[in-house]
Amino acid sequence: MYDVSAVRNDFPILSRQVNGKPLVYLDNAATSQKPQSMIDALVDYYSRYNSNVHRGVHTLSMEATDAYELARQKIATFINAPSPDNLIFVRNTSEAINLVAYSWAAANLKKGDRVVSTEMEHHSNLVPWQHAVAEAGAELKLMKMAEDYSLDLSELDELLTPQTKLVAFTQMSNVLGTITPAKEIVAAAHRVGALALVDAAQSVPHIAVDVQDLDCDFLAFSGHKMAGPMGIGVLYVKSEVLEQMEPFLRGGEMVLEVTYEKATWADLPMKFEAGTPSVADSIGLGAAVDYLTALGMDNIRQHEVELTTYALERFKELEEVTTYGPTDMSIRGGVVSFTMGNVHPHDIGQVLDQAGVAIRTGHHCAMPLVRSRLHLPATARASFYLYNTEAEVDALIDGLKTTSRFFGDASSRRS
Repeated sequence: MYDVSAVRNDFPILSRQVNGKPLVYLDNAATSQKPQSMIDALVDYYSRYNSNVHRGVHTLSMEATDAYELARQKIATFINAPSPDNLIFVRNTSEAINLVAYSWAAANLKKGDRVVSTEMEHHSNLVPWQHAVAEAGAELKLMKMAEDYSLDLSELDELLTPQTKLVAFTQMSNVLGTITPAKEIVAAAHRVGALALVDAAQSVPHIAVDVQDLDCDFLAFSGHKMAGPMGIGVLYVKSEVLEQMEPFLRGGEMVLEVTYEKATWADLPMKFEAGTPSVADSIGLGAAVDYLTALGMDNIRQHEVELTTYALERFKELEEVTTYGPTDMSIRGGVVSFTMGNVHPHDIGQVLDQAGVAIRTGHHCAMPLVRSRLHLPATARASFYLYNTEAEVDALIDGLKTTSRFFGDASSRRS
């Protein structure tokens, strides 16, 4: 394990105050905070070698190109990709999944085919497939959530048929924290000849992910949730699949030769990176990967298991609060969604903010899960990361006790 107090010193934003109180940042599933080393990498790029990549023969351009491609190599190593050429830089997980939908799915889905997903998906891994199957005349089927908030695989053999062409699923739910049996699902997909896409936006920042061990065909994640910059994400694709895909975007940089009549494409992965890329943010993500690697993903996971276990115990003190998600920490990440009686989650969030505690409220871009499966209009959500502490969990619980008293008193006054 690592020293969490020392880790906190690496994140300058954690020293600030909000509403006169020390910031307690518990909205990490939405975006994480950034270590100084990552911030320094961005400043260094813009201060010393800001230039476009792959295009110039001058010193700055070559330095920028080297740093950009080094970042790709670092990230490939981080997820154990066989080659950096398997990684496409995109803006975020949503863009990565849309790239697959508009490139691979548009060319491979046909009438009568099937895409399988789950009931616990983020909109980013649901809406693109709704569109893709509608365009192709295919169908979308969903794996159900079990009573214990795990993923129910009992109907998997019925869902996966010879007509199934893709299984697209989250590795960790952003609402429930549920960790799905990704390797098992990928293997099941492959047995019927389907490809498998893993939405790893919530998993890559928190647990060790090995794409070769998973054997997935696609894996998508975002930099801003893993101590990196906003505006940069990654799509991993197996070589044999990537070589058959057509570009999602076309224009500068991704071409080999262009005439007035036609164009041919550059080698992988540049074929899929049209125009000027997010050079600084890619380099920043490489620096974030360095930071996470130095801490150790197993250490980060263990810290979050201990912290979430502590939080769930503290939540039991609040009789009017209901939490959602697995109780088995082996299949749960550091996410606790909850409700408090008749108090609206937005009101909970506002009261906590007055105490300096930042959480997320709403449907968390998983509206069907929250409304149709949990039967709630919204939830409040506290999500933890590598720099959070038990003292911050205590501040959250104290804030919720204040919230309960405030709305209890308000209810009494109204009656």
